[in-house]
Amino acid sequence: MSLDRNLVLQDGRVCLRPMKREDLPLLQPLTSDPQMWVYFTYDLSIPKEMDKWAQPHFDGERLQFTVIDQESGKVAGATAFGNYSARDERIEIGWTWLGKDFRGTGINQAMKKLMLDYCFGTLKLKRVEIKTDVLNMPARKALLKLGAVEEGVLRSHTLLTKGRRRDTIYYSLLEGEWP
Repeated sequence: MSLDRNLVLQDGRVCLRPMKREDLPLLQPLTSDPQMWVYFTYDLSIPKEMDKWAQPHFDGERLQFTVIDQESGKVAGATAFGNYSARDERIEIGWTWLGKDFRGTGINQAMKKLMLDYCFGTLKLKRVEIKTDVLNMPARKALLKLGAVEEGVLRSHTLLTKGRRRDTIYYSLLEGEWP
């Protein structure tokens, strides 16, 4: 089984639809805050960096979603499925960011719920992985609130935008742990 490249996930709060190239200019205005990219591998406020960040989706390596706030109808950010292994029955959720006006509104929890419901309910996966910077306490707290289990830290794992190497902390949810 492979991921459906036309997959749309939605509820009354949020819509996740596969990213199109035409979405990049709609997303760009949401990326201007330099603090957004402290924990990120690309500085998406730079259009060429956004293009590099999005390219794996267009190459079929991951399924990147444009996130739409259903209440306002506005583009809110992005999230993705990646590192899918049908054989191992696992996937990663990540590459997630929201514009400043959409943080703390419940959109992140709503989109993660849709994605996890799809992973465990439709794909019947055994494991979903999520990782972040060990210093990104808001993301870590949100993952614990979601019910993810902290697994461990990979030291000096990933190069970030300002040349810092992040220690990456892994979280997971296993089949049976998601309601």
